[in-house]
Amino acid sequence: MCHGCAKVVALAASLTPHPRPRRPVSDLQEEGKNAINLPMCPAPVEVHPEDSLLEENEERTVIDPTSRDDPRFKELVKALIDWINGVLVEERIIVKQLEEDLYDGQVLQKLLEKLADCKLNVAEVTQSEIGQKQKLQTVLEAVQELLRPHSRPLQWTVDSIHGKNLVAILHLLVALAMHFRAPIHLPEHVSVQVVVVRKREGLLHSSHVTEELTTTTEMMMGRFERDAFDTLFDHAPDKLSVVKKSLITFVNKHLNKLNLEVTELETQFADGVYLVLLMGLLEDYFVPLHNFYLTPDSFDQKVHNVSFAFELMLDGGLKKPKARPEDVVNLDLKSTLRVLYNLFTKYKHLE
Repeated sequence: MCHGCAKVVALAASLTPHPRPRRPVSDLQEEGKNAINLPMCPAPVEVHPEDSLLEENEERTVIDPTSRDDPRFKELVKALIDWINGVLVEERIIVKQLEEDLYDGQVLQKLLEKLADCKLNVAEVTQSEIGQKQKLQTVLEAVQELLRPHSRPLQWTVDSIHGKNLVAILHLLVALAMHFRAPIHLPEHVSVQVVVVRKREGLLHSSHVTEELTTTTEMMMGRFERDAFDTLFDHAPDKLSVVKKSLITFVNKHLNKLNLEVTELETQFADGVYLVLLMGLLEDYFVPLHNFYLTPDSFDQKVHNVSFAFELMLDGGLKKPKARPEDVVNLDLKSTLRVLYNLFTKYKHLE
């Protein structure tokens, strides 16, 4: 027996085919054994199509268990589930498992309608496989229409979503989260190892590929232009402390008027309070307290504060910040520095 056969049962149990008549456990184990062994054993074991769970040329993918246990992968899945449930809270829809709850198109339809403020022409409830795929087709066509300006290659299909392919579902949700600027933190550089099993000429063949689910926030948002801060972080990290010190001196010169002091740029601007107060000081006006949360205690309240500060910056004649409010709230130092440097550039002459 070739090395790797110990994983047979786990792999066979992880494959999720379309509903078919139940087969004996021994058949499932045998198919999984072939999938693992065929690429490595010199004498392939023949499997007849009628005894296999896969059709000829059909392909099935499953995420390697090690990747599923990765903390960053779990963080990504949780962030997306929490986001969906937050968007659909008024619909009384609760998603617990992405593969099981999204494959038939029902939740995806409601999610897209809520995000895009539209109404899709689909049947509300579809029990048959054909009806579910028709609904998925309509939903995914609407998604493609929305994402087309970004020219990103689509990494999902009707069959992959309906086949409960978690990788395809995650690609779709990440794209939607980025397009609609979801107020969540998606961990960067999340990749998974995927086992791809395909039947050819009655035999099962398996291969391993790496799927990249997220890159950097900036790349996913389509902001590919680089600036001085990219160069600073990548090539001159030793000068970063000098820049931070200059910005701390600048903001404290004004915040000290309210007996406030900043020592950590990474954290003290994340709730937006100091940004709002700083704009009032720089533009010489009082910001009414009912316009922002003086003691924000939730992610949404912090995003509101930073967004309000950005509006004040636009009113003051500054360009729209490159950073998203969510980036600042999520303690992204580069984003925070960009915002503060824009203020420094315009107001450094103030006494």
